Amino acid sequence: MTFLHKDSLNNHILIQAEDKRHVCEINNKSFAKEINLKSHMLIHTEKEPHVCEVCNKSFVRKSCLNNHMLIHTGEKPHVCEVCNKSFTQKSNLKIHMIIHTEEEPHVCQVCNKSFTRKSCLNNHMLIHTGEKLHVCEICNKSFTQRSHLKNHILIHTGEEPHVCEVCNKSFIRKSHLNDHMLNHTGEKPHVCETCNKSFRRKDHLKSHMLIHTGKKPYLCEVCKKSFSQKCNLKKHMLIHTGENPHVCEICNKSFTRKSHLKSHTFIHTGEKPHMCEVCNKLFVEKSSLNKHILIHTGDKLHMCEICNKSFTQRSHLKSHILIHTGENPHVCEICNVSFVHKGSLKNHMLIHTGDKTHM
Repeated sequence: MTFLHKDSLNNHILIQAEDKRHVCEINNKSFAKEINLKSHMLIHTEKEPHVCEVCNKSFVRKSCLNNHMLIHTGEKPHVCEVCNKSFTQKSNLKIHMIIHTEEEPHVCQVCNKSFTRKSCLNNHMLIHTGEKLHVCEICNKSFTQRSHLKNHILIHTGEEPHVCEVCNKSFIRKSHLNDHMLNHTGEKPHVCETCNKSFRRKDHLKSHMLIHTGKKPYLCEVCKKSFSQKCNLKKHMLIHTGENPHVCEICNKSFTRKSHLKSHTFIHTGEKPHMCEVCNKLFVEKSSLNKHILIHTGDKLHMCEICNKSFTQRSHLKSHILIHTGENPHVCEICNVSFVHKGSLKNHMLIHTGDKTHM
């Protein structure tokens, strides 16, 4: 390596020298220059002397503040030659380039999981060590990463600093705002290579892939039912605990899921916010609209493995399977006659009740 100035060469020799003379007394990390040690010590003292005049965010180093200022100015001087995506920092461009090369050079020695960044590996290692160094002073909840603690603090303060410029909805985390923005743009950049279904978020694609692999790694310890996603297991556990934490303020009916409460509220308001673009039919729930759309598209995604008959809805396939198995799970409590379909049982019950309205 060559240098224009002798000073630059001398500095380079110091950096490369095995003998790093300036050692941190707290964690024994060593540095070639005293100024680097001083900057490092700010991490332990938690002093952040360099403050952004726009948003008051503070930084340990002036260079970090300078990089941060690019967020406010909108400058992204570092451009990827492959996909033209631009970045505020050169280091972020370098990390981005790994996406194109598909390299994950940093490997966990415990579980062999690999990462594009060393910092991601370091954070991952805390899972194995169980360390949670960052503690909330309000509720004593601890976190592996300082950034997670900062996000958590917003729950106590009620702040939602990240605001959508389209609809003014606010969010605690910038990542949540970024995900939300895809609702307005309609982008679904993450595509399943098996069925071409696309998703707004990469983690949603990963969860979806479990459908094709058949893996259900999350097991209920009570009834041994397994789930492809951890969030679905958590929701399922409410069945066993009997918890219905989401209560309707109008009729006091309670629900296990917040989404179910939202759908229920439309009964009181009379709203049907989800409209079919083909026939203008309105629906209370988006899931009902999605099922309805299949009538227009003709898609029948759920196929019987015995006779190859296909259905638009999974519930219809389940009912159909009972024809092959001979099961009649719906039993009349009065005369013990059993039926394949619940609807058939309801019709049968009219015989006992004497109601001939629909006969």
